[in-house]
Amino acid sequence: MAHEMPLLQPTRESYAGKVILAILIATAIAVFFYFDLDRYLSLEALKQNRDRLLLFTETNYVASATLFMLTYVVVAGLALPGAAILTLAGGFLFGSLLGTVFVNLGATTGAVFAFLAARYLLRDWVEHKFGKWLGPVQEGIAKDAFSYLMTLRLIPIFPFFIVNLVSGLTRMRLGTYVSATAIGIIPGSFVYAYAGRQLGTIDSLKDIASPHVIGAFILLGLLALVPILYKRLTGKRL
Repeated sequence: MAHEMPLLQPTRESYAGKVILAILIATAIAVFFYFDLDRYLSLEALKQNRDRLLLFTETNYVASATLFMLTYVVVAGLALPGAAILTLAGGFLFGSLLGTVFVNLGATTGAVFAFLAARYLLRDWVEHKFGKWLGPVQEGIAKDAFSYLMTLRLIPIFPFFIVNLVSGLTRMRLGTYVSATAIGIIPGSFVYAYAGRQLGTIDSLKDIASPHVIGAFILLGLLALVPILYKRLTGKRL
């Protein structure tokens, strides 16, 4: 672990970089709420502007898809409200399959930014303060990171942005984080994108997240833990 010790003693340059990044993130979030931009990411706004959005998408498909994914990157990266509405919009504008693809690309990219920001800004401080208690936990997560993260992605009771930030504080590899995130969010993204095709019949997000749907996600999440349980059991036998 000696090679990680310099991380606990940041230079002035790295400290200044962290301060600048934190200010930029805080400013972006403040601007979003100050100008009440979340009103555009509501079910009511989506339904009121459906015809104009469809017309713009049909006449400017590439630009629409690009703008959609960039918006999703910002929302996911800054933990802003409206991701569920964006996923509905993706299905409504681009169809269930392409909508899921565009959502996945935008959400995964935004999640990576959040992961890296949390790691850059906070991980050294967390390990410095709580390293002696977190050491065993960090090692356990590192061994089975993919299965753990898949479970967290599949079970929707864990907020997306919380998982992003907490993952950044662990020693999880970036490649593992990206793959588990990209795969784990596919079922939820598809359910919401598919529902977006029936936008006119949806009055609330609760109409989508029914107990049966939540139960299916929980079952998928538990299945993702099977490899961990198998390793534990076979390890004991050996």
